[in-house]
Amino acid sequence: MATRYEEIADDLAARIAAGEFPARSTLPPYGTLASPLEYNASKATIEKALGLLEARGLVRAVKKSGLVVRAPGARRPIGNTIDRHPVRGYVFPSASSASEPWQAHGGQRVTRMEPPPHIADRLGLPEGTKTVRRRQVTSPAGEGPYQLSDDWVHPDLLQQIPQLGERDLGLSGIHDHIEQAGHGPLTWHRHTRARQPDSDEAQLLEIPRALWVLEMTYVAVSGQTGEPVAVTVRVVPADRAELVDTMQRARAARWPIPPMEPPSQPIAIG
Repeated sequence: MATRYEEIADDLAARIAAGEFPARSTLPPYGTLASPLEYNASKATIEKALGLLEARGLVRAVKKSGLVVRAPGARRPIGNTIDRHPVRGYVFPSASSASEPWQAHGGQRVTRMEPPPHIADRLGLPEGTKTVRRRQVTSPAGEGPYQLSDDWVHPDLLQQIPQLGERDLGLSGIHDHIEQAGHGPLTWHRHTRARQPDSDEAQLLEIPRALWVLEMTYVAVSGQTGEPVAVTVRVVPADRAELVDTMQRARAARWPIPPMEPPSQPIAIG
């Protein structure tokens, strides 16, 4: 049986879906929602209900504004094919296709800093080593922020290609510059995990901290040295993406399959 705060959260969600509170509008304040004219509940109950709405990704807290209704966004499939656009360069599979128009939300931030431990490990860097991070927020044209992209460049590569530490790379992305410097063809390994965003990521993606994200880490390996040269991290709200892959049969599962054989000894269960 649903609790009182779950009932209130469900009712507010239905009112949002019906358009009573449209995207980017602000929900009434706690006191109004708690009043007899609304839900006639304690502020603590209203607080739990609104926290549940945040966890569902329907609203987000905005400083000095209150709880703002999120703009709905389509859930997009993320495959495993890296495409290439003649102008945009390599396109990682958080876009539906290389030809789809995308837009940037703000300029690219280039910062020299120490990478998180798991990124340093992917690059094979000793703890405390600083390198360049290139950060940008993008989305399909006409949609709100969808994807936060971080490109981490190996320090040795910066000495070889100083332009990778500059704000303007021209028409090419970092991977085009890396391959043109003699490291092609690059290969990539993807690592995917779900986690909660940090405060900066939540602000840039315009999502609540309670909403989980998908973090996809692409490790670019040099075709010349066989060593990692860059790490690209894509962070996408989990409610706007789904992973789609074509499964491969292992050798033991290849067709035609042999008949099942009875075990030589009883199999223990439990």
